[in-house]
Amino acid sequence: MMHSEDGRLQALRARAYILAESGRYDGAHAVEKALVAEGWPNAGVALQSSYTRKAISERCLAAKAH
Repeated sequence: MMHSEDGRLQALRARAYILAESGRYDGAHAVEKALVAEGWPNAGVALQSSYTRKAISERCLAAKAH
């Protein structure tokens, strides 16, 4: 059971990175809101680490720069 939960969290993080790299979002909070709107109710749990939120925000900024 734990393994499938880890897989779902990894998939959610991968989706978050795709959204961040799209250039449509300003930061981790906006990406989290988009994930919830897409049907990922546990987005807050998956993105709770400061490392993950920072990585998402950096990808958002980099995408906006292009």
